[in-house]
Amino acid sequence: MDEAGAEELFAQTIEAAKTLKAIRPRELRVVSIDTTVQEKNLAHPTDSRLLEVARAKLAERAAEAGIKLRQSYARTGPRLNRQAGRYAHARQYKRMRRVIKRQRTIVGRLLRDIDRKATPDQMAQLAETMHRAQRLKEQKTKSKNKLYAFHAPEVECISKGKARQPYEFGVKASFAVTAQKGLIVGARLFPGNPYEGDTLAEQLERTVILTNTPVKTPLVDLGYRGREVDGTRILHRGKPKRMSEAEKRLLKHRQAVEPSIDHLKADHGMRWLLIFWRWVLFGVLRMLAKSYLDVRPNGTQAAG
Repeated sequence: MDEAGAEELFAQTIEAAKTLKAIRPRELRVVSIDTTVQEKNLAHPTDSRLLEVARAKLAERAAEAGIKLRQSYARTGPRLNRQAGRYAHARQYKRMRRVIKRQRTIVGRLLRDIDRKATPDQMAQLAETMHRAQRLKEQKTKSKNKLYAFHAPEVECISKGKARQPYEFGVKASFAVTAQKGLIVGARLFPGNPYEGDTLAEQLERTVILTNTPVKTPLVDLGYRGREVDGTRILHRGKPKRMSEAEKRLLKHRQAVEPSIDHLKADHGMRWLLIFWRWVLFGVLRMLAKSYLDVRPNGTQAAG
């Protein structure tokens, strides 16, 4: 099943909710929208660990291609990785940087050794591995488009402002839920880590397609401030003087999206995904699973 098939299934669950009268069509016109991070299950990326992975992958792929390296650094590489971790733990950063510099030198030696000895066919076979290793060797603290996982170059570093976890590694995901019943009616992944407000128009468009009902009032947080979409009245707490009392009461339902996202991550397996092409598909499937459980067969909605 591809993404289009999963979205068609999800649209049918929304239609089933309408048929069972678990939700009224007019409730689909007011939705709460927020973004989160669909994380990748990977170890915290550090320079020393990534460089050691690059060294090991280069040696492994070279052996598979039949290239005899001058030296694979099979003992030196792991030792330097452990040493860098110990220096970092002891806050001996000058020594740690010296070890990491040595690791970069080793990766560079392996790259040059393969480049000298490989035939054109072998170079084509090792091109992707060498490209990723070269990226890891050259990237610095302030570099753009950094590589955070050797096996998953699509992973991005996203800051969500959480005190307990300042940075998360994965892809940005946006969700829309009905303000009154909390039924998920839209989901969209946004590779490239766009600004939160720039995702609003596309999310509303996808929600209208899935529900076949125009969204009149999106409830959002201040990350969407300054964005306007034709045909909608966007509400957030940044413009209290321009809202009526009824709109202020309605805005209190914005938080309905937060527990829905928490349930998706904790109960429906959205937190850890292993393969990139499944991100878009599983992002929709997790939403589909929760929406199905939110609607009981007898036509009532599940509590919580």
